[in-house]
Amino acid sequence: MHNFVSTDGNSPYAGLVQASNGNFYGVTFEGGEFNGGTIFKITASGTLTSLDSFTGGGTEGDFPYGGLVQASNGNFYGTTLNGGTYGQGTVFEVTPSGTLTTLDDFNLTDGASPYAQLVQATNGNFYGTTGLGGPAGSGTVFKVTASGALTSLYSFDDGNDGGAPYAGLIQATDGNLYGTTESGGVNGKGTIFKISPSGTLTTLYSFAGYPADGANPEAGLIQGTNGKLYGTTISGGANDFGTVFSLSVGLGPFVETLPASGKVGATVKILGTSLTGSTSVTFNGTAATFTVVSSSEITTTVPAGATTGKVEVVTPGGARLSNVSFRVIP
Repeated sequence: MHNFVSTDGNSPYAGLVQASNGNFYGVTFEGGEFNGGTIFKITASGTLTSLDSFTGGGTEGDFPYGGLVQASNGNFYGTTLNGGTYGQGTVFEVTPSGTLTTLDDFNLTDGASPYAQLVQATNGNFYGTTGLGGPAGSGTVFKVTASGALTSLYSFDDGNDGGAPYAGLIQATDGNLYGTTESGGVNGKGTIFKISPSGTLTTLYSFAGYPADGANPEAGLIQGTNGKLYGTTISGGANDFGTVFSLSVGLGPFVETLPASGKVGATVKILGTSLTGSTSVTFNGTAATFTVVSSSEITTTVPAGATTGKVEVVTPGGARLSNVSFRVIP
């Protein structure tokens, strides 16, 4: 679709995000006007527009490594690994048309080098991790508001609580945030942790390495529609080449919509488990017509009169709500 030529960016480490307007948005780690990376938009047919070039060590940051997230206000939020006032990275906001605003600068004490994509929680704030920084230098979990007020919620010490949280966070259906650390824990092989939106951290699991359950998880978690958490480790396990794991934290099943937003009449897929025999699909209380494709998929359309809110599917095993609110686009 597109070959980067350095002036429009190079080394796009992060993935793309499809925006509510149908276009895809992303970042490149380097390249652009100042060789500090770029923000770009690309259409489904392959037309790329470079929206902004980071200044390469300037106040607005440089080297964006994690991807963008589109917030409920329609703008995108992300981080840079370096640059900013203190040279430790930044949090930024960019509009779909490319107007960039630096929201805050990491100062080493509150974290440094945010590698991962942010997540917007249901309270409207954004949460993320830094791979370095904090009092012990082992990384942090932080919160930042949409207006740019940054708060360090937790600092890792590379001890039993873990260290080097390179991966981003997810917000599970219980409202808490979950993530992994690449090192630390009881065995020094990394951890899985839970942290509340206010900053109370609980270490859920410490990896044991080889030949046990894996070691050094560098990627983030996902929550399956059965309620369990899933992820990978880069080493350890029976052959010491890494593992795929699941962790049950007692959360029940839910449904997930693809996409998570759309206009009235738009086609939506609903993913879940044990969906055969479902009797009802509603968008924030408004009934929709639907077809059960399989035990794990339903197709439906956004009904007239639908408003933003949770999607509910009534299955033979009970009602299941979507993990996030479906946003109805005017």
